[in-house]
Amino acid sequence: MDKNIQIDTFSRLTQVSRETITSLKEYEDFLVKSNNNLNLIGKSTVKEIWNRHFLDSAQVIDFIDKNDKSLIDLGSGAGFPGLVLSIILKDRKIPIKIKLVEKSPKKTKFLREIIKKLDLDTDVINKNILKDPMEFHDDIFVARAFKPLEIILELIHNKAKNWKKIFIYLGKTGKSELLQASKTWDIEYKQRVSVTNNDSIVIEINKLEKK
Repeated sequence: MDKNIQIDTFSRLTQVSRETITSLKEYEDFLVKSNNNLNLIGKSTVKEIWNRHFLDSAQVIDFIDKNDKSLIDLGSGAGFPGLVLSIILKDRKIPIKIKLVEKSPKKTKFLREIIKKLDLDTDVINKNILKDPMEFHDDIFVARAFKPLEIILELIHNKAKNWKKIFIYLGKTGKSELLQASKTWDIEYKQRVSVTNNDSIVIEINKLEKK
């Protein structure tokens, strides 16, 4: 898809300002430049960044409560979805604290550099969330292209306290993953078809208990 069409689609669906589009263009340029050495995104998606990565990340923005205090992005990688959400929340003047958890030192360096370039109030936590001892007291958790659903649920169950919502992006195997997870977990959730791929879903979990 032509880049200008992608940007127009993104603008229409997210209703962000011109300043935010400018910030995302700067993000895109730095991402493409850095990708050669860091493998931040698949080469097949380099010409589809606005649709495959930016819009895909942004689609949960309207389901975030503006009164929430903090959001954790598990395994942020190139900053999806957490950094995109941070940029849009800044545009909307919603002061939710964004924290990006990433175990790779190289990717962490990339994230900190783009955060500085865009003057965002966003933290980067360089830790292996699966192995390092950590405990979270945050309102919202998001996970995109991180780990299988069962691992994410176990992780949040063990390390997160008093959370309000969990957003998890699931691909083609999402429905079967949910079915399998329901054997172990009592999950209260809403399911939405992804705005960028009819084969994918985004789930919003509001309650999670082990059976």
